[in-house]
Amino acid sequence: MRIEHAVDGDQPPKTAKEKPGTAPPKTGGVLARMGAVMATHAKWVFGVWLIALVALGSAAPTVFSSLAGAGWQANGSESVQVRELAQEHFGGNSSAAVQVVVHSDAEQVSDPAVQQVLDEATAVFADDPRFGEVIAPQPGMSISPDGHTGILIAGANASTDEMVKAVDELKAELTALSGDGIEVYPTGASALWSDFNEANHDAMIKAEMVSWPVTLAIMVLAFGSLVAAGLPLLLTLAGLVASAGGLVLLNEITPISVWAMNFAMMFALALGIDYALFIVARFRDALRKSGDPRAAVAETMDTAGKAVVLSGLTVLVSLSAVLLVPAPAVRTMAVGIMLAVTFVLAATLTLLPAVLGKIGPKINGGALPYAKRQQHRSPKFEAWGNVLHKHPWPFAIGSLLVLIALSIPVLGLKVAMPSIQVVPTDAPVRQGYELVQSQMGDGAPGMLQIIAPASEADSAAATARATEGVDMVTPPIPAMDGSDYVMLQAVPTVDPSDDAMGSILDRLRSDLPPQALVGGAPAENLDLQQALNDYLPVIIGVILTLGFLLLLVALQAPLIAILGTIVSLLSTAAAFGVAKLIFQDGHGAGLLGFTPQGFLDGWGPVFFFAMIFAIAMDYTVFLLSTAKEHYEESGDPKVAQVMGLAHSGRVIAAAAAVMVAVFFTFAFAEPLPPKEMGIILGVAVLLDAVLIRLVLLPVLLRLTGHAAWWSPAWLRRILPDISFSHG
Repeated sequence: MRIEHAVDGDQPPKTAKEKPGTAPPKTGGVLARMGAVMATHAKWVFGVWLIALVALGSAAPTVFSSLAGAGWQANGSESVQVRELAQEHFGGNSSAAVQVVVHSDAEQVSDPAVQQVLDEATAVFADDPRFGEVIAPQPGMSISPDGHTGILIAGANASTDEMVKAVDELKAELTALSGDGIEVYPTGASALWSDFNEANHDAMIKAEMVSWPVTLAIMVLAFGSLVAAGLPLLLTLAGLVASAGGLVLLNEITPISVWAMNFAMMFALALGIDYALFIVARFRDALRKSGDPRAAVAETMDTAGKAVVLSGLTVLVSLSAVLLVPAPAVRTMAVGIMLAVTFVLAATLTLLPAVLGKIGPKINGGALPYAKRQQHRSPKFEAWGNVLHKHPWPFAIGSLLVLIALSIPVLGLKVAMPSIQVVPTDAPVRQGYELVQSQMGDGAPGMLQIIAPASEADSAAATARATEGVDMVTPPIPAMDGSDYVMLQAVPTVDPSDDAMGSILDRLRSDLPPQALVGGAPAENLDLQQALNDYLPVIIGVILTLGFLLLLVALQAPLIAILGTIVSLLSTAAAFGVAKLIFQDGHGAGLLGFTPQGFLDGWGPVFFFAMIFAIAMDYTVFLLSTAKEHYEESGDPKVAQVMGLAHSGRVIAAAAAVMVAVFFTFAFAEPLPPKEMGIILGVAVLLDAVLIRLVLLPVLLRLTGHAAWWSPAWLRRILPDISFSHG
């Protein structure tokens, strides 16, 4: 049976508290009053935002060149201690040192032509305070057995971030030394992050350029009006400019990873449009009923505005859990997204109400023919809500079976830090890496560094040589500053990203004398991966707990808050199950244009879990806040379920379409990390919107009835009184 409800010009239904014949006073809450103030004083709001955008926007163009390029480490780990000791006592011969591979098929390293190139490479590093000692290729250590390949090492005398910037500035000059049959390639961890960041930045920009017009097209179809469709994009752009400038300023206080802006661009575009879509859709409905722009803004902010605030808080809370991981790059990526979301949220709550109050009926400017017949209450989603109400079990079982089937592969998911395959084949660092492997062995690009007291030098060397998986150990090198340390370098028998590397590192650390420390680039990756694995259960627990508490505060109903949290977890598990099938097993790799590494990049579970859960809860708040508004007005769970879907279904579908379009544009990027990000987030949004928000969650509202909205008296007394109905 169809649910009849007031729409457009009809009189609103009476609330459960209202006596027949009595009109409720339209006072509204804090957000309603704030929205009315923004609409009344629009010029002041525009002025403040203009000043902020000019001030922050002046710094925004330098965002990618200013932000930090490294930070992929586990602070306090043994490998980081080794790097710090190497920089202090061994002339900077640490994992951050720049390795310059020089090779000639015709000449040997000792020949004059190659020596000339080595001298020119050494001159590139001269007088640059970021570099320490420059170590020429050494026989038996950094010269290949056939003598045709040598590695010059320029020590690191600055932070890892500064060393990446140094490579950014110098790698063109170094590769330009190639010629006359001699090849020159900068390699090492600093060079890897330089080429890695450059490739990902280029891919991000290309994907963003594609996603904007696609997004505008979806918005026009959803709103049926050019003005209504363009507003969310303009507001999102304002939020992005402000966040870019904010990140540059924040970088002056503490290093912020360049990946922070990459993620912020994508996430702010998707969420900013979500928020603006929800607000604009509700404003058009309120304006159609009242005809007064200021009153329409107040009603919009009192209803949809609350949902946006709670959604924004949920996103911020989810991402804040990532700050627990002791890895600078991971933490600052979360900070970047949180800053972007904060600016977008601020624009949605201040600038958008001001614009809406100013343009009023012009919101429908440039309307397409069908838009004049468009209502906030969607008849199609209302009909769908009635279908779900009539036949809940088949849809509940069907959606659960699909989600569980897609979640099962996650049990076999493997994670590891990115391999050399994440950079393009023509990147100098990859060419140098592969050249070193072909000339010196699979493990040569990822030598492990051992630092021990001088008194334990012989014991450490003998133990390292006897360790399974170690191909060669260099003689102990005394500290350059005269301190009581020696350094040995152990060459593994396997590629640095091979699964066996972890076992080799564990054996070395277990068997070496107690005061000997093992580090190097492969050890730093493994230590970071271990930290990510250790913190993942904690982060999941924190996110689930805080997400539940926010839903409980917002909805004042423990049962639906628990169910909303659990179903959000389902879409997250399913998305990672799909990620395992694609990126670990290689299904569809040919279509998507990549070679599978056999694992998912190590930071994926921690970071993507927070992002996916934040998005899932975003839609949960939109649907359940709308349903609660109708339950407050009618006291009927059927009205809440059907009309909640009728009034939010189109917005959720449009918002999901925008997010999927934005995320999937990254699926065709050449580098692997943006591809992983785009596909995992895109699949998550698609599954969440279609199977959970538009099927499973409404069905759960149907099956739980009044119990979904029940709350014990003691809980109501301690929770803040939040109502989603206006008046």
